[in-house]
Amino acid sequence: MVSKPTPTLKPGDVLIRVAASGICGTDLHICKGETPHARNNVTIGHEFSGYVEAIHAETTTTAKIGDLVAIDPNVPCNKCTFCRTLKYHLCLNLWCIGVTCDGGMAKYVAVPASAIYVTAGISPEVASLAEPLSCVVHAVDTGSVKSGDRVLVIGAGPIGLMVTALCASGGAHVTVAELNATRRTAATEFGASVVTERVDIGGDPIQGYGFDVVFECVGLAATMSEALEYARAGGTIVWVGVATPTALVSVSPFTVYRRELTIKSTYTNPFGMERAVRILCDNKVNWANLISHTFALTEFDAAWAVFVKNSGLKVCIKP
Repeated sequence: MVSKPTPTLKPGDVLIRVAASGICGTDLHICKGETPHARNNVTIGHEFSGYVEAIHAETTTTAKIGDLVAIDPNVPCNKCTFCRTLKYHLCLNLWCIGVTCDGGMAKYVAVPASAIYVTAGISPEVASLAEPLSCVVHAVDTGSVKSGDRVLVIGAGPIGLMVTALCASGGAHVTVAELNATRRTAATEFGASVVTERVDIGGDPIQGYGFDVVFECVGLAATMSEALEYARAGGTIVWVGVATPTALVSVSPFTVYRRELTIKSTYTNPFGMERAVRILCDNKVNWANLISHTFALTEFDAAWAVFVKNSGLKVCIKP
């Protein structure tokens, strides 16, 4: 724990009193030096919610003091070639709260007004899920899942469970592959029709066996490679999990050609935050069940230990 002064607001800023902040796999990558664009000595925390504490006099926003808001940590420059072609998540000058500047593992954080989304009818803990859910919204969009599709989700951590919930609620038949028994149980609660430790597609993918869409939500080269084995001819594989920068995946070009597979990846959450907040506020899924552990900020070391063990689901810090 370190002591830092309460942030000073600039024009366009809002001061947030942090209410809940989730620990993410990206935080672990940052601490291991596996996130090249992360800056040193930055307070982590990019999945968080909080109450509007103060608004700079020159800030324009519809939010009011006391509003509970979810935060989009990705702030684009709106000037580069990617921003101008509606790919702002690939912004050349992307400012990432909790990665390149101080984030939500603190009592207070200053953020641009453009980064806040007012919530209604949900708890701070659920509101803190908006950022990861917005990434999942992008992933499911990328997979172009249709009602009636056979979908495989590899990994039932928080991201995999969110993918499961969105696909199942849209009418897909979802199978979840997960080694952890507790997480397999959670997958059923979030809409999986089938849960398994090992995947057996039952026949030749060229003959139609397998899945229309496969989401890899683990972030390991081995499971990313395996994902191709489970996609039926004409299928789509979406790599959602974040691998280390040095990881390599072996792919058979002939297999991709013969089965006409589509391999896609996702990066952050373009145009997903508002939709994610709406989904959370609809309360059609018990999103609070994603949070398995809650700690005070002063208990961060204990929270980190639980997170690293990977024994639960989402670990949440409440300053």
